[in-house]
Amino acid sequence: MSGLKRTTQKNLMLFSGRAHPELAREVAELLGVEIVPTTAYNFANGEIYVRFEESVRGSDAFVIQSHPAPINEWIMEQLIMVDALKRASAKRITVVTPFYGYARQDKKHRGREPISARLMADLLQTAGADRLMTVDLHTAQTQGFFDGPVDHLLALPVLSSYIQSRVDASQITVVAPDSGRVRVAEQWADRLGGCPLAFIHKTRDINVPNQVVANRVVGEVEGRTCIVVDDMIDTGGTVVKAADALLQAGAADVMVAATHGILSDPAVDRLKNARIREVVVTNTLPIPPERRFDTLTVLSIAPLIARAIQEVFEDGSVTSLFGGAS
Repeated sequence: MSGLKRTTQKNLMLFSGRAHPELAREVAELLGVEIVPTTAYNFANGEIYVRFEESVRGSDAFVIQSHPAPINEWIMEQLIMVDALKRASAKRITVVTPFYGYARQDKKHRGREPISARLMADLLQTAGADRLMTVDLHTAQTQGFFDGPVDHLLALPVLSSYIQSRVDASQITVVAPDSGRVRVAEQWADRLGGCPLAFIHKTRDINVPNQVVANRVVGEVEGRTCIVVDDMIDTGGTVVKAADALLQAGAADVMVAATHGILSDPAVDRLKNARIREVVVTNTLPIPPERRFDTLTVLSIAPLIARAIQEVFEDGSVTSLFGGAS
């Protein structure tokens, strides 16, 4: 027995749910690994069954699943996958959610409301997740809801590089679509060499979701190419009304850049018919052909995620790569 040597070798294993397999395949190709074969299906009543076709014992497991519609189904599938990995003795489980569901409900605005972003973190942790990786949370403090390492990746370098290739930076004004996005707009302005800032002062009816009541431009936008920046486009109402307000205030042109293209109805019709030169999003969420339109550009987030996974696997620094929090 004294002559035996015990060797341990780290083993990166990549798992994908059914929500966005195209993104998972692209990440796998960049990492040079195969997605672990998985059997997954729904019973007649909607319950989800998952089984991995290879041993995962001792592995460093990464479970990629974004949360598009039907959002509750894909969240549940990811929880079941994590539970299966934990029970099969994976050594470490990292949940990769490019779009983190329920992130907008991160605080109580009124009494008797949930904090669903916290509930999401608790569910992932209870299922067995050791680490969370996500892209552009609605608010950065949501990281604190997960009691473990969180890699908060930023799509800003991907989006801003594309914008710089399309517009002369000296002509740009970065616009926050509401006061809550001003900090993000400041990061954009810094990235683009200190260009001017503006924001839209808007009011909402708190009893009616996805509906803006009034807009007013604060800042100098006349004759400028305005880049409206946000973390997500859901029904499109916010950015379309922001574009209208900016053009009425004398803006020469309007572009929109957002990380997550949710594009719930009637977003596509609104954006197609809006006076917006280009809408730029990433592929954190799947955008099927019927939701694409001529002025939409979709950039891949896969290189960012793949590099982050590689750094986590090698115990490197995600923060130094992306300026996020790790």
